[in-house]
Amino acid sequence: MSPDLWVLLTAVLAAVACGVIGSFLVLRQHAMLGDAISHSVLPGLVVAFLVTSSRGVIPMIIGAAVMGLATAYLTDLLDRTRHVYRDGALGIVFTFLFAVGVILIALYADQIDLDQDCVLYGEIAYTPWDLASIGGRSLGPRAVWILGGAVLANIAFIVAFYKQLKISSFDPSMARAVGLNERLWHYLLMTMISLTVVAAFESVGAILVVAMLIVPGATAYLLTHRLSILLVLSGLIGAAGAIGGFFVAKGLDASISGSITVVSGIILAVTMAALALTRRISARRSAKLLSAEFAQTLRM
Repeated sequence: MSPDLWVLLTAVLAAVACGVIGSFLVLRQHAMLGDAISHSVLPGLVVAFLVTSSRGVIPMIIGAAVMGLATAYLTDLLDRTRHVYRDGALGIVFTFLFAVGVILIALYADQIDLDQDCVLYGEIAYTPWDLASIGGRSLGPRAVWILGGAVLANIAFIVAFYKQLKISSFDPSMARAVGLNERLWHYLLMTMISLTVVAAFESVGAILVVAMLIVPGATAYLLTHRLSILLVLSGLIGAAGAIGGFFVAKGLDASISGSITVVSGIILAVTMAALALTRRISARRSAKLLSAEFAQTLRM
């Protein structure tokens, strides 16, 4: 397979993995929590490396999961004090943790292979040359395996716990009334989001992964409120943004991750415009119909 196709496959897998699980952030109106987690996993990655001296998948995932849960827990803790609004709590927690990560990278820059630009914007164009291997045999780009695993893990998680996620996302009060531990499912979802973020982290960076988490779900929510259809649409819209962004980047010789985000935003804007136009046409047809019925009534 050519390097371009590997990059395209990586982008699609990142978009699908983020889009499907990120839909629950949109439904819960916790979009900014995705932003917070994408930044606050940074110190977890650095600490995991310092402890294990390895950039292996398992230490990175554990470090990111711990910091993702810490972000959700600390935000809830500050929110419950009633002294800080939830938005303020998010701003305090994620900026503090992200700053800690930046300082750790600066202090150990000579020892850790973590470039700050790579952390922020990703290096998806280099994924074809970062290969996974077993026994000296190449298995293809490491990012493809990691992101493919993230897609399968997210789908398995949603299919296995679809009912619990649906109730706790749409109606937390009903979830508590039927004995569902709404807080437990909140933290389980945050764990999956943290794992997805770290899987996509190296390819698209801490900033652009937020767009992949939120934009596909927000676009799909404009089209349907049925959860099963919304999840499928989120994956498809994310994949469409990845494919479109890849070819835009190739044509303009621009950042692939940035182009994916721009194309995803355009898809959202076009969807909103199409819906507004459809509603306007429908309103005019209804007005004409009412006018015709009124005129017919007068003639009678």
